[in-house]
Amino acid sequence: MGGTFNPPHIGHLMIAEGVRDIAGLEEIRFMPNAIPPHKVKEGDAAAWQRLEMTRLAVRENPDFTVEPIEVDSGGVSYTSRTMDLLREREPGSDFSFIIGGDSIDHLHTWYDIDALVEKVEFIGVPRPGSGASGRYPVKMVGIPQIDLSSTLLREKLKAGRSVKYLIPDPVIRFIREEGLYGV
Repeated sequence: MGGTFNPPHIGHLMIAEGVRDIAGLEEIRFMPNAIPPHKVKEGDAAAWQRLEMTRLAVRENPDFTVEPIEVDSGGVSYTSRTMDLLREREPGSDFSFIIGGDSIDHLHTWYDIDALVEKVEFIGVPRPGSGASGRYPVKMVGIPQIDLSSTLLREKLKAGRSVKYLIPDPVIRFIREEGLYGV
């Protein structure tokens, strides 16, 4: 499951657990981007901070791990290149890639998408307000939805509002310790 995780929140965790359960996946790997090609914004947490927040968010679930490959590689993160590295490192493994409905709508803009669809099975999760359709094969999984975004949470944090129960407590502590998002 790739993403910026800026910050990781319960929506990410709910999606991951729902997909793991319904699709029968052995594990879910969270892969924070080093530099996301579509989402660089002023005030974003650094890649290492997003990686650490993701580790803190998933540490209680034995079926979740954090894959640092994109952060370790540095530079702009392209899923196609990342999957090449993972397949080289783990020959014979099958990979699925979880994406939200908002990403499904934009798959046609992804780098090397035609090759990528041959490397992974996309598992899509509908997101409120997204059409979740396109010309690329995506296995849709219906799970409970929560209308929550990292953008909304950054805004709440900057405004000094509570994010309790929306972001795991260890992540909230890290955000405060690091002074992220205007906290």
